[in-house]
Amino acid sequence: MNLKPIGDKIIVKKVKPEERTVGGIVLPDSAKEAPQYAIVVSIGPDILADEKKKDQVNVGDKVVYTKYSGTEIKVDDEEMIICKLADLLAIVE
Repeated sequence: MNLKPIGDKIIVKKVKPEERTVGGIVLPDSAKEAPQYAIVVSIGPDILADEKKKDQVNVGDKVVYTKYSGTEIKVDDEEMIICKLADLLAIVE
């Protein structure tokens, strides 16, 4: 399935949390914090048409998003979030 955002929405793919610590300890599911990092998959047309917003984020950028932002969906076994540009806090460089 292919998703295309409408309006001012952005689709991001969640980055999975680490399974192990740096020291090699396997983390149980209860110890893993929900990821707040994601990769931008697609950007809605209203953002691309806005001269002030279109260069703020690009497809492929790794971003930090707000914890309770957008709508979570599963597409081809990938966890995605449909959110607004305002839900993105930073680009990870």
